Amino acid sequence: MVAHTELSDQVPQEKILNQQGYSSCSKGNTAVTNIQEPEEKIRHQNGSVACVSTEVPASTAEGSSSPAKKFVHKKEEDCSLFVAFFTFLSYGVLLLVGYVKEFFNPPSTKEKNREGYVPLYIGFESFYTRNVYRRIQDCWNRTICSVPGAIIDLMERTTPDYGWTMKLTGKIIKCINVGSYNYLGFAENVGPCHDAAEETTKALGVTICSPRLELGNMEIHQKLESLVAEFLGVDDAITFGMGFATNVLNLPSILGPGCLVFSDEFNHASLILGLRLSGATVKVFRHNDAQDLEKKLREAIIYGHPRTRRPWKKAMIVVEGIYSMEGSICDLPNFVRIKKKYKTYLYVDEAHSIGALGPHGGGVVDYFGVDPKDVDIHMGTFTKSFGAAGGYIAGSKDLINHLRVTSHAQIYAASMAPPVAEQIITSMSIIMGKQGNGEGRRRIQQLSRNVKYFRHRLRQMGFIVYGHDDSPVVPMLLYLIPKIAMFVRELTNRGVAGVGVGFPATKITGGRMRFCLSAAHTKEMLDKILVEVEEVGQLCGSRYSSAAKNPKPIEW
Repeated sequence: MVAHTELSDQVPQEKILNQQGYSSCSKGNTAVTNIQEPEEKIRHQNGSVACVSTEVPASTAEGSSSPAKKFVHKKEEDCSLFVAFFTFLSYGVLLLVGYVKEFFNPPSTKEKNREGYVPLYIGFESFYTRNVYRRIQDCWNRTICSVPGAIIDLMERTTPDYGWTMKLTGKIIKCINVGSYNYLGFAENVGPCHDAAEETTKALGVTICSPRLELGNMEIHQKLESLVAEFLGVDDAITFGMGFATNVLNLPSILGPGCLVFSDEFNHASLILGLRLSGATVKVFRHNDAQDLEKKLREAIIYGHPRTRRPWKKAMIVVEGIYSMEGSICDLPNFVRIKKKYKTYLYVDEAHSIGALGPHGGGVVDYFGVDPKDVDIHMGTFTKSFGAAGGYIAGSKDLINHLRVTSHAQIYAASMAPPVAEQIITSMSIIMGKQGNGEGRRRIQQLSRNVKYFRHRLRQMGFIVYGHDDSPVVPMLLYLIPKIAMFVRELTNRGVAGVGVGFPATKITGGRMRFCLSAAHTKEMLDKILVEVEEVGQLCGSRYSSAAKNPKPIEW
């Protein structure tokens, strides 16, 4: 017996999504069998085998203008036991020294004027900040005094007390910037985007001190939303002034108690927070693992709610287009297949992929040639490829109309500033080919060449590089926290500004440098970066890769 989902107290929410039914089987009935998709095996130079999904989305087979990409299930190189041992040892020594020091010299952590309140700084987090992060905090939160373009101006800092305070020296360090999400190079203070934003500032002012539902709705916002919907190939779109809040304040409007969500284990903090606020039941599946997702989804449908065994009100799969810490591209064709098979909804966060992926810059949907209507909810931000601020959600008319009256970001938050909206309109028009005489296509192709060249050269040097070959986020594994600090400091001294990442932003054995490439980078800039990375890598012994190296010269 098949029990269909009940929509009794969620009818308005259910109407905002498509009209597909959602079925759940009661306990004891026959489980849905797992249909194995055909796979094609590819053998790499190092002998490892990768599986490639051979399923082609229907939209591509029926006349899509660009051929569909095949998703390669690539296994990343694992941290060796030798390196893992010394990584844990380095953290252990830091923590041991910290505990001994604070045992004999307890820190003055008593908070003033907070009598009767719960302390803010207690526990391991505060201890870790004092004894680990403080020692190397000069590697993060660095002050700049320029646009975050291909070249960036860093304001040099020094510390007289081992990281407790930081002081500016007055010296400016010019660096090649591989730390900003400026994928298409629109972070500029000259050019058509700058000029259009300047004119809009003169005409409409700097900001709007009102939410969209009160006095903050302007014609420029409606123009932007129409352009976003056209760019993505969907019915409608809604925009917000903050990218993080786009997830946090809209997911609770779509989901609620009694709903089931399957979330990738590496999803962004904004997605995790939004899902927690929604009250939905969240199940986490292994990163980019469609098989694990399907197994858990099938079990959840069969058994229903764990306490009542009643069917779920709705089920949703939440993934990202490009994962900003891993550099991986989501297995969208398989997620779409699972979504159709089990009649769930699909929410794709394209914050890092929109503009940076696909032959037309349309993100992971464009990259794989998937029909945009196969993704129920498109989410993205304007802070990366468009050089602006804010975010959007796009999809059906019913979905967007619902969010216009229920989203807290529409009701309580101030509207997007007109100059920011104009920056997005101009940059998006260039990407779409409406302006710029092919400049948008040139930037997309330049970024693609830069990414492939940079990734292959790093692997050729012997570094472990995570992520897919088309991803502009390039994580390079360093593991040990002293090497992260050394890499950041040495590269800065050599004129390269990069980002180091360690625990707790990654697992303890996941410390890395993260390079973000841009269409604004020239080949000469990339070669300069690679020379310095190779030299610093040789100094600190971070060439951990055991894979076979390609001896042939890498072409740009």
